[in-house]
Amino acid sequence: MVNFVLIAVCILAGMVFKATKSIHPDAHKGINTWILYLALPAVSFKYLPKVQWTKEMLFPIAATLLIAVVCFFVMKLYSRSKNYSERSRSTMELVSGYSNTSFIGFPLISAFYGESLLSIAIICDQTMFFALSTLGIIAAVRGGSKSGKVSAAFILRRLLTFPPLLGCMAALVLSRYIDFTAAEPFFDKLAATVSPLALFSVGLQLKFNGWKKLIPQMSVSMLYKLVLAPAIVLVLALLIGIKGDVAKITIFEAAMPTVVTSSIIAEQFRLNTKLTNLIVGFSIIVGFVTSAAWYQIIALFF
Repeated sequence: MVNFVLIAVCILAGMVFKATKSIHPDAHKGINTWILYLALPAVSFKYLPKVQWTKEMLFPIAATLLIAVVCFFVMKLYSRSKNYSERSRSTMELVSGYSNTSFIGFPLISAFYGESLLSIAIICDQTMFFALSTLGIIAAVRGGSKSGKVSAAFILRRLLTFPPLLGCMAALVLSRYIDFTAAEPFFDKLAATVSPLALFSVGLQLKFNGWKKLIPQMSVSMLYKLVLAPAIVLVLALLIGIKGDVAKITIFEAAMPTVVTSSIIAEQFRLNTKLTNLIVGFSIIVGFVTSAAWYQIIALFF
């Protein structure tokens, strides 16, 4: 219950501070810097050394990539049926295929399943970022530039300069040679800041103005992100026999709302930022309801 109260208070606090102009308009950038450079790498060092790697742990990786790939074809068909431009199609791909696996996913997993299962969620999160930094950037470049080209060097540079990914890799490699037991209290303190600060940052960035004209696009995007994507992962888990916590967390992470980073990428590559921000905001609100429903559905099968 405390976790649900924390989620509500932190998001509402961000929204209130923004509405009353009690905080700098760009305050979320500083908060996100703390989360990206310190808190999320600490989460990796806290949980990843304790992960028992099995063949089943490949499932979160495969499922996260599958969601992005299927999204490409779904949005291609939808955009073609509506005669949307390449820019609109790319925007729909960007906001529909990538989950908010950390800023929203981590707090909700802690609330529904407990913090011990965040080790699985981290794998989903890092795979999601990898997909967003490759497939997502390719889609953004294709829709936002005249040439539609993106270099492999550009993608590689984004991957190798992203702090959470570096933290994940460092935790996996260094834990094989160094015992981090003595440092666990330190990582605990840093990791504990992820949920409240991430949710507060989300509250600062939520925007809802001008949504009525974009209801069709928003509805299709959220239908895929909040309903079809987790359903695909659920069916995949049943077909190949993945059970237990790995299946639960992977499906639940697939049901998370649109990742906030998509709005940053949309702005950078001149996509439809208004649509992106609206879907980010509404998917978070609707996602609280659908995630609770998915928790019940998952419990029926696993």
